[in-house]
Amino acid sequence: MIPEFEKLSEGEIDLILKTPILVSILIAGADNNIDKTEIKKAISISKEKQKRARASLLDYYREVADNFEDKLLIMIQSFPSDAQDRNPIIIDELEKLNDVLPKFDKQYAVEFYESIKEIAKKIAESSGGVLGYMAVGYEESKLIGLKMIDDPSK
Repeated sequence: MIPEFEKLSEGEIDLILKTPILVSILIAGADNNIDKTEIKKAISISKEKQKRARASLLDYYREVADNFEDKLLIMIQSFPSDAQDRNPIIIDELEKLNDVLPKFDKQYAVEFYESIKEIAKKIAESSGGVLGYMAVGYEESKLIGLKMIDDPSK
């Protein structure tokens, strides 16, 4: 078990482990269209984070990456297809992190928060713009800051 998870309930651990998937779906589907580019980017990020995450998060991302693609596709199917219906459900789930993050040591919570914001930004930039690079759509821009999650550094 990841040492930082020792104080958490099973439900809280489940939430923390599915957070990158929730963030990926929220941002990718913000424009009501989860496209293949965004799915591939989410999968790519999960693989990259196993090797290049902050040292304190490497074990976490190794756990998250296990069957990431399958979990992502299953979770996409489990939510409503329309963003207007889907996003509030995901936002409600992510808001639960406000009760979980304070249970971590502050440094770990800050690094986790910054890391999931990086995921949101990379997903948002993966589709759109000139040749599909470096552009964030309007709907994504409203969600990319993950404002539903309290910044643990404050």
